[in-house]
Amino acid sequence: MAAAAEPWPELEAAARERRRELSLAGAAVAERVAAGGGRLPEALLALPLLQSLELSGCAALRELGPGVAAALPALHTLVLSRNALGPAGLGAGLGGPLPALRLLDLSGNGLEALPAALGGTGDGAGDAAPAFPQLRSLNLSANRLRELGPGLARAAPQLQELLLAGNRLRALPGGLLPPAGPPAPFPLLSRLDAADNEVAELGADIAALPALKSLDVANNQLRELPAALADCPRLKEANFRGNQLRDKRLEKMVNGCQTKAILEYLRAGGRGKGKAEGAREDVRKKKREKQKKDSGDGEQDEVEEASKLLVKVLHVSENPAPLVVKVSPGVKDVRAFIVCCVLKGVNLKPGNALKRFLTMQTKLHEDICEKRTVATIATHDLQLVKAPLTYDVQPPDELKIMPLGRKEIKAKDLLRQLQLEAEEQRKQKKRQNVSGLHKYLQLLDGKDNYPCLLDAEGAVISFPPITNSEKTKIRKETQDLFLEVTSDTSLQICKDVMDTLILKIAELNRSTLQNKEGSGSDTELDALCGPGNLNLPLVVEQVRVVDTDGNLKVLYPSKTDLATVSSLLTVIR
Repeated sequence: MAAAAEPWPELEAAARERRRELSLAGAAVAERVAAGGGRLPEALLALPLLQSLELSGCAALRELGPGVAAALPALHTLVLSRNALGPAGLGAGLGGPLPALRLLDLSGNGLEALPAALGGTGDGAGDAAPAFPQLRSLNLSANRLRELGPGLARAAPQLQELLLAGNRLRALPGGLLPPAGPPAPFPLLSRLDAADNEVAELGADIAALPALKSLDVANNQLRELPAALADCPRLKEANFRGNQLRDKRLEKMVNGCQTKAILEYLRAGGRGKGKAEGAREDVRKKKREKQKKDSGDGEQDEVEEASKLLVKVLHVSENPAPLVVKVSPGVKDVRAFIVCCVLKGVNLKPGNALKRFLTMQTKLHEDICEKRTVATIATHDLQLVKAPLTYDVQPPDELKIMPLGRKEIKAKDLLRQLQLEAEEQRKQKKRQNVSGLHKYLQLLDGKDNYPCLLDAEGAVISFPPITNSEKTKIRKETQDLFLEVTSDTSLQICKDVMDTLILKIAELNRSTLQNKEGSGSDTELDALCGPGNLNLPLVVEQVRVVDTDGNLKVLYPSKTDLATVSSLLTVIR
């Protein structure tokens, strides 16, 4: 590797402290990579204890340089997303085996082909030892891949999660599966995401993936779905939306039905094919029952899972435009903690759904947030939020906001106005207690600066713990939400409140679908989908909270989040 033009204090500290984890980010890192010829520095090779390495968002990084795999044998996590790495730039660095690697993220690099180590051109003999024998998760999203070869199955035989969204793939599984014969390819692959590609053919050999539980081929060019999908023994979650299917009845189902109903329709042969498929149904049924018995999946488990609410997590690495919140140092002494996420698929239009949503938020403020003393919730219409966002502080006489239901005003004038209203309220009702925003005024006593969340234009969209902005107000038509929880107590409280908020919204969403308040019933869709239509998942998109240098502070939801509500919520990750 070429030596960097400047020293790398992060690497020096990692070597001195014998660190197992290292994350490199920010403008200074990008400048040093560029000065080093677009390569990682040689000092990285002197960290044999390293188990986790992340270097993302560095457009100057074009190649790893030789010897990375050999020098870092203990690596179990390697994240190299949103760089400028090509197959050649990866080839030398990943030229040797990484026996302990479990997660590899190469998303957002513009790859047009896989490096040889991952089964790309020139992957060597088919009986060679796997380069990544322990690899469980491979993220190749947001590249330019047109096809995948069978070499990947040999290179990563234990793969459980393969993320391919945002490429240019035209067929699936395509060349991904080697010719038939033992051993079976990808025996553990449970999640396959190929949304937002150019897939025009979904082959019947998809059923050759025995462990497949989640399949996403949304927004492709599919015209039909193979009946063989119904033979996938474990498939429980599938997304076919955004495809122009010839069978319009099926297209209606994929936009409004649970996976189980879609698979039953395919199993019956769809329109005009029922007799042909019906002749094979008994054989398939026996096969499914045997597979279910062998795998230990019981009927009781299915009933319990069906009764749970569903939430699907969209990881940052899968999201072509993830939302980021930058935190300024000034919040540390005012209101230090913030957790955010995006929630998509909410239905607030029928009947009094919006009113119940706002009432739910008020109750959470009273109960789990302890009258906003430990945390404050803010909910926004995502379509009205102009990213990127900044969590900052401003003096009371400089902070301007358009509060809900009011005209734009400075924070100090708003508080004075609310105090006057509170006094008038006490006089009229002849009691000490006040209601509404007035009861939270004391939470800002003694603060020289007030916390606020600003959009890309510098407009304040949130002023915790007092109010949101009218600019991002939620309406009946709102379907996608930006959720925010702040606290001056602890980060864990923010996460616990957010967990509960997502659960309550999921409950409201299901209740709205069940009651169909004021909305006409689609009898054809109801007949096709059955009661399972009520259990469509909401999508939670991860949001990163970073410091001013781009270093990660919080990612929500992480793998450990939403655990507090797991008994009521099924989280698809």
